[in-house]
Amino acid sequence: MTIYPSRQFLKDLKSLYKDSRYQTKVKKILYLLQSNPNHPSLRLHKLSGTSNYSISVDMSIRIIINIDSDDIYLLRIGPHQLVY
Repeated sequence: MTIYPSRQFLKDLKSLYKDSRYQTKVKKILYLLQSNPNHPSLRLHKLSGTSNYSISVDMSIRIIINIDSDDIYLLRIGPHQLVY
């Protein structure tokens, strides 16, 4: 699978990386997403009313994605309140 970050995702990520504890977590989650999108630790679930999905970086940080064939589009990353 190929991962494509959106401009908004990169902007969100830059803001999130101000807190250095998330850098390693995000890298690990993105690697796992690319190698096995259905891995249980991602807690992948479809968002109601959209064609998007959510995965968890940790209990407070989510990544909103869209899956199209063999491509994964990273749309947003941040706290639950920001990305939903």
